[in-house]
Amino acid sequence: MAAGEFDLIARYFRPLAGPGSLSLTDDAAVLAPPPGRELVLSADAMVEGVHFLPADPPGLVARKLLRTNLSDLAAMGAQPLGYLMTVSARHGTPDAWFAGFAAGLAVDQAQFAITLLGGDTTSTPGPVSLSLTVLGTAAPGAAIRRNGARPGDGLWVTGTIGDGALGLRAAQGRLPDPTGYLAGRYRLPRPRLGVAQHGVVAAALDVSDGLVQDTGHLCRASGCAAEIWAEAVPRSAAARAAGAAWLPLCLTGGDDYELAMAVPDAAAPALREAAAAARVAVTQIGRFMAGPPEVVVRGPAGALLALGAGGWSHF
Repeated sequence: MAAGEFDLIARYFRPLAGPGSLSLTDDAAVLAPPPGRELVLSADAMVEGVHFLPADPPGLVARKLLRTNLSDLAAMGAQPLGYLMTVSARHGTPDAWFAGFAAGLAVDQAQFAITLLGGDTTSTPGPVSLSLTVLGTAAPGAAIRRNGARPGDGLWVTGTIGDGALGLRAAQGRLPDPTGYLAGRYRLPRPRLGVAQHGVVAAALDVSDGLVQDTGHLCRASGCAAEIWAEAVPRSAAARAAGAAWLPLCLTGGDDYELAMAVPDAAAPALREAAAAARVAVTQIGRFMAGPPEVVVRGPAGALLALGAGGWSHF
């Protein structure tokens, strides 16, 4: 590794390192999970021009990278512990970019009680490519899976749906966004830690590829069907102001990073209590049913809605 990399790590990333990182001076971290806890791990990548825009501030890019991974922990009912990160930036990237990137991470490390454990830095001819592996913990056997939904369970979501997909269009200048709210939701997801709890939520995932498609993932894992009540899906004031023509995109677009959850009716009060403690709104938007693993969307009076594309595909 070139001397410049050591200097970059020392200036910008070592201040983010926590216990187990060995101050980023060795080839790997050494970490013991808290007694009586299991490790929960997830990894995601972000590529310039695909997951963030070239002009996005580096601090927001860093925070989105961390938060999208924290959202996976939230879906499994896990608590953050630490993370590993790889940064591939263009040769000659100015120090100000790395300073802003590290400053963004520092803000969210403080907010979510997590620290850097290690990783790698490389140069690339472009685009900027980022990868982060997050480590969390859960009580033994308590990590929430996708395969626990049962016919009769309610389909619930956190927050509002559609802001991420609309926010991308707003950031691209394709949709009016006078307050900047929608673009802000695209650039800075809100991981819903503390809402999905073992014994309350039967199955969960985060809505990254679109509500309809991600609900389908729950159905396939659990071997049941689901229906979504379009009128019940919570949308922000900014999303509603965009107009009814954008509803299909709200239901199928990605980048919301809200949680979709299967919750037995008897556990609904406990879900509301957990959500209130986390200061997160939750809404029932449908129900799981017996049948082949497919999702239907119903509009007013129960009419089926045809939405076209079901959601985002990574390939």
